[in-house]
Amino acid sequence: MSLEGKTVGFGLTGSHCTHDEVLPQMERLVSLGANIIPIMSHTVANVDSRFGTAEDWKRKIRDITGRDPYTTIQEAEPLGPSGILDCYVVAPCTGNSLARLANALTDGPVLMAAKAMMRNHRPVILAISTNDALGLNAANLAKLLAAKDIYFVPFGQDAPEKKPKSCVSRMDLIPDTCLAAMDGKQLQPLLVEKYRYFPS
Repeated sequence: MSLEGKTVGFGLTGSHCTHDEVLPQMERLVSLGANIIPIMSHTVANVDSRFGTAEDWKRKIRDITGRDPYTTIQEAEPLGPSGILDCYVVAPCTGNSLARLANALTDGPVLMAAKAMMRNHRPVILAISTNDALGLNAANLAKLLAAKDIYFVPFGQDAPEKKPKSCVSRMDLIPDTCLAAMDGKQLQPLLVEKYRYFPS
């Protein structure tokens, strides 16, 4: 598997608990030869949490990619028209971002980059991490599953006993999903085992 010579946009949204699972995949993309252009949502760029400060995440991303992350709509908007991205990953993609994208709301840099890519029929890859994928957000998930140029990193329920409506993507499948999406294919199977339930 090689992404040599490919330029991948990588948008991070505010599922802070998932960032430690996502950043190693950013590193993998770099190790596979990809040039990464990182983009942060307003939340990731400005909110400190128990999972780390905004500055910590910026530093880690800078260390991985060699670039300062884009943090404004003005920086992100030209990425689509310029045609420099071969694909664009949103990982993690929160339920909030999922809903906004499904309803054409582009009020932040991560979503603006997605809209700019879709405008030019370039692949957008979503790696979801949301507590309501099987709840009120299920309608938005279904809408995007049927949308042209949108691909999903395979996902499954992550905590069905405590959070029965929650789904999280298998972040380790981000590189494979990128390769499939650039060929116009959805990586299969789409629904995978994220959590194994053993009945008592």
